[in-house]
Amino acid sequence: MPTFYVKKAQGGWRIVHAYNKLNDATVPAQMPIPRKDVSIDSMVLSTIFSAFDLRDGFYQILMRESDIPLMAVSTPSGMFWEWLVMPQGLKNAPATFNRCATHLLRSVRDFAPSYFDDVFIHSRAVNGKSGVEMHKEHLRKLFALMRKHKLYANMKKCIFGASEIPVLGCLVGKNGVRPDPGKVRVINEWPTPSNVKELRQFLGLATYLCMYVSNYAGKIRSLSQLLKKDTA
Repeated sequence: MPTFYVKKAQGGWRIVHAYNKLNDATVPAQMPIPRKDVSIDSMVLSTIFSAFDLRDGFYQILMRESDIPLMAVSTPSGMFWEWLVMPQGLKNAPATFNRCATHLLRSVRDFAPSYFDDVFIHSRAVNGKSGVEMHKEHLRKLFALMRKHKLYANMKKCIFGASEIPVLGCLVGKNGVRPDPGKVRVINEWPTPSNVKELRQFLGLATYLCMYVSNYAGKIRSLSQLLKKDTA
């Protein structure tokens, strides 16, 4: 299998393999993607938050021994290597990792929902215990599970005991949910569309704001009309 690198958004490189033929012969895994709105809604009454990134998530999944030969890859030097853990590039890798993380962390999902390799911990005062005390309890339970199942976090991407954390493209905190200022700035600074293609690109980008803007569909109706084929 050919091997190449993909630059990560946060810097560094990711090794990816072109498992084209293997993927063509693979039956797609049926695993629902976690709903973003459900995860966010579960946090809105909380007052203290933490966030973890499971480090190199795919590499934390061991390959079934009988499948290891199928993972063989070639390098420019002519060497062949076999992956003992789940590599990047497999069709079912995201679904497999999501199913694994969801299953292993199912007992803490009420206060630590996961979304692929992201885990969000949220707490509030309950039964006479402060939000901080509850958060410590929640973290201990999560750490115990991670230790038991050998799940490792990327410390550089961890946030502990914050009043607000980034969650799937927005910011969630004790005062509720708000859009990411960086994403809003990009929309505000987007150049005025001069043709249908550019307008479609802008509206696709602006869709990010639909959950934060009252009557969003009504506000963009005049722009949406311009996308119709019979519009002059």
